Amino acid sequence: MLNIAVFVSGGGTNLQALIDAQNRGEIKNGKITFVLASNEDAYALKRAEQAGIPSAVVSRKAYGTKQEYDRAILDQLEGKNIDLIVLAGFLSILGEDLIARYKNRIINIHPSLIPLFCGDGFYGKRVHTAVLNSGVKVTGATAHFVNEITDGGAIILQKAVPVEDGDNEDILQYRVMRQAEWEILPKAVSLFCQGRIKIVGNKTEIL
Repeated sequence: MLNIAVFVSGGGTNLQALIDAQNRGEIKNGKITFVLASNEDAYALKRAEQAGIPSAVVSRKAYGTKQEYDRAILDQLEGKNIDLIVLAGFLSILGEDLIARYKNRIINIHPSLIPLFCGDGFYGKRVHTAVLNSGVKVTGATAHFVNEITDGGAIILQKAVPVEDGDNEDILQYRVMRQAEWEILPKAVSLFCQGRIKIVGNKTEIL
């Protein structure tokens, strides 16, 4: 059974999707054992408490550099035997030290079909604003591994979601979460915990 740490920054809807999937027995060979938040006001901490999952806050504002922030996070992970880190709406960019320590063991969920609408500056509702401004008819979500390039790691799963007439950022964000993020993130985590993801270059094969 692999130990999973989930990193959060806000409401924690993706954390809840993971908890719900775990309760339904859909995360095979894995268990969420720790939640780390980048701010103390994140409602995700309440979700962790309600699920009986230990949590901690490592505030990005408290550290001057990415390296210092990485060290503080690594200190929190020390001794917890974490096998997989899941970034579930985690808005702080991780530094090279942490990414190197957990190489190919960090999964992120991004609210677009990478390589579209991704990279530095594309997070949260900014992504959906860009999608709506572009006029595309289809968007979606991507579960991918994390490397040193923002949203640049190997893609694990993607799911498309229609952009509909009359959409605003809130409506589109909720549709992408409900129809894509909450579905593919637990699936990707389960595949990892079962050892069913093979990384070849910057691509994945699902075994």
